[in-house]
Amino acid sequence: MSESEGRDLGRILSDNEGALAGGIRLRLPATSANLGPGFDAVGVALAIALTIEAKALRAPGGTEERTELTIAATGRDAECCARTRDNMIFETYREVLAGAGRALVPLDLRIHNEIPLGMGCGSSAAARLGGVMLANHFGGLGWDQRACIEEATRREGHPDNVAACALGYITVSVVSGDSDRSVHSATCGQQLAWKLLLAFPPVSLATEKARAMLPAEYTRSDAVANVQRAALMVAAFALGRGDLLRVAMQDRMHQPFRMEACPLLERLLPMAGDAGVLGVALSGAGPGVLLVVEADAATAEIAERIRQAAGDAELEIVETNIGAGASVELL
Repeated sequence: MSESEGRDLGRILSDNEGALAGGIRLRLPATSANLGPGFDAVGVALAIALTIEAKALRAPGGTEERTELTIAATGRDAECCARTRDNMIFETYREVLAGAGRALVPLDLRIHNEIPLGMGCGSSAAARLGGVMLANHFGGLGWDQRACIEEATRREGHPDNVAACALGYITVSVVSGDSDRSVHSATCGQQLAWKLLLAFPPVSLATEKARAMLPAEYTRSDAVANVQRAALMVAAFALGRGDLLRVAMQDRMHQPFRMEACPLLERLLPMAGDAGVLGVALSGAGPGVLLVVEADAATAEIAERIRQAAGDAELEIVETNIGAGASVELL
């Protein structure tokens, strides 16, 4: 949530009693998690987003309609986003309200989506956080930002995408406690002007399948290598040291084991540290690939090099920037 609109959704609700009288607009950024060695801990918010406008769905006479949900969607994968059945946003909303003992308020949603689905860009984290925030608003839960992050993290399974979506920029997150599962997060990189390029192969990859590729155990040398690089990577982003990213974004814990399902990564990794490209990593669980490039880099030329390395002249490449976290506006 932007500082200008308030970082605490609970405070916004307390300042606006009778939330059901009005709707809410949420902007939830795409995210790229891991950034190489920061497995399940580090994420970056992107300047592309899922936008949700929600209002209580009421019949003309003032009584609630029997229909629980209506959706109109535009943007990427609009047909999928417009589904009222098995909709992750609404199902999360429904479950949170039920868990809090609150009545379900039927919703009318207007969705505009810019986040690629199934490409490692945090689409499910944005949907789950959006559902939690809708429940917080229409259920009058009064949760603060951290409570929303923790609820979405419990449902997502890990905090990297969720915290980056909520807080923005480069976010490092840790889950502590066996029962309360508290999330502790910190952000940096607000000043960075580096550009981000995302390369997407034509076929998506389910996160569950990508998780199944990972080993149950790692050697000490691999674990130490990742600890070293993760620490260096956070320092590089905090200090704006692009010269460190070629090494700092290297990984031994998940990328080597996902290479078979994400062949684009192997073809693009050699570009790290060369001609404007600072670092290369799998975007989340893949199969999309994230390239961090210098602020003044000629991105059109780099995009052409990416397509040549991939052997695919039609490869989709999206240019974006490091962005702010989720924002909320009362309608």
